[in-house]
Amino acid sequence: MTPFAIAGVQMYVNALQSNVDGMIQRLDILMARFPWTQMVLFSELAPFGPLDKFALPPENETIERFQEAARKHRVWLIPGSMFLKHPEDGRVYNTSVVINPEGEVIRRYAKMFPFRPYEEGVAAGTEFCVFDVPDVGRFGLSICYDIWFPETTRQLTAQGVEVLLHPVLTGTTDRDAELAIARATAAQFQCYIFDVNGLGAGGTGKSCVVDPTSMVLHQSAGQEDMFPIEVDLSMVRRQRETGMKGLGQVLKSFRDRPIDFSVYDRNSGADAFLKTLGPLAVPHQGTRAGLHVDVPAQSVPEAPVFKGAEALPQPGAHAYTVEPMPNPSAGTASQPAAEPAATPTAEAQEGAAIPNPPAKPGVFTGAGESSSG
Repeated sequence: MTPFAIAGVQMYVNALQSNVDGMIQRLDILMARFPWTQMVLFSELAPFGPLDKFALPPENETIERFQEAARKHRVWLIPGSMFLKHPEDGRVYNTSVVINPEGEVIRRYAKMFPFRPYEEGVAAGTEFCVFDVPDVGRFGLSICYDIWFPETTRQLTAQGVEVLLHPVLTGTTDRDAELAIARATAAQFQCYIFDVNGLGAGGTGKSCVVDPTSMVLHQSAGQEDMFPIEVDLSMVRRQRETGMKGLGQVLKSFRDRPIDFSVYDRNSGADAFLKTLGPLAVPHQGTRAGLHVDVPAQSVPEAPVFKGAEALPQPGAHAYTVEPMPNPSAGTASQPAAEPAATPTAEAQEGAAIPNPPAKPGVFTGAGESSSG
């Protein structure tokens, strides 16, 4: 085993002013407390927050400051990501840089799946990021929403990646789903996952580290946190050969698959269903997209409609009909008296004790109408 210590830094991210000084201060504190740390990862968009109007040119003073900090502490440093503007076409990319202990930028990675339609102004990257730490192992980088697309991790692990570094800035209600995806990704691709979230402007924390068996080695709460974790890459290599707990050898099984998946060929027609879906757009109020109902949102098809107060009895109208109660013991000139009745019921006895007792209430059928129940 060659131990290698990676630290995540979950910190408050301000959207309206630079966080660079705070990042460097936290790096100093981290290295003072845990001097054995060898790699440090911050959250997505940690330096300047989630507003792309603060996009910088690819070469800038901020990156130079991070290079100096990495050189000072002799650590591998991934300072989250930041918006960088391409000098020729002006397109903005959500970009991470990988800095080695000598202070050199050895890789740049532009997020492949911006969180559209909410990040419409951000261009998508097209190149994967893989790098080696000498005498340790192979690392890969993906940013936030990228992990929701397993093809990204499959490509990285097919190139030998053993540790996936995953900076995020997630403050939405799907954060728990994202954590479940992180665990599933670790198991599916038999690798470590370092998922580091921010706090404040768009982040709810809950950073986590997952090992190749999908075991959570650490999960932060909702406050600032620094968590160095020592990884064992021999565990990754062992599991990829013999399977998780001696069971599923998923990478080798996929390598030896009996078929190729035509859905990845955009011209095969296998993805015809996907073409039936609507455009990638922000939902609007009252939308019925996906329900196959072309009616306004304020009405419900085939539902009874309440008519309003006109359906109720009006003041002065008789909702109940009251008739005098006949006396069965009294006869008339043309009709003899009735036979003696059976012993009266308690209800009848009670009614006899009340002068002019009311008739039994009828069943309401409308103003001026009733029917006996």
